[in-house]
Amino acid sequence: MRSTLQLLRLFNELIFVLLGGMLIWVGATGRFLFDPRRMTWLLLSGLVTIFGLVALFTQRPARGALGVAAAVRGGSLVLVGIVLLCMAWVPLGWVVLLLVVAGSVFVLRGLVGAIVALSTAPQY
Repeated sequence: MRSTLQLLRLFNELIFVLLGGMLIWVGATGRFLFDPRRMTWLLLSGLVTIFGLVALFTQRPARGALGVAAAVRGGSLVLVGIVLLCMAWVPLGWVVLLLVVAGSVFVLRGLVGAIVALSTAPQY
């Protein structure tokens, strides 16, 4: 039987898979309703990058699967933040591709995180 902590981690990773799927869908349809050159978009992408850096460097160094999970969580946020930040300087035709890349990173993060969450032993 799975522990409550494992199920919570699994649900958290499922949310990232759904978020990544939504970004891929928005990129595939090409109907995004935002301007990536506005200051609010730059602030949002900067906050995602900073949050990823904080998550990457402030956690206790863990070994094994928990260390991999922490690196995947922080690294994916940093990577998506940089991709979102790049949207401000590329031509608008490339924004679609960058949205698909950001969504793919979130889907991979969710899948890897779910595998790690299910493979770790329950901690009581």
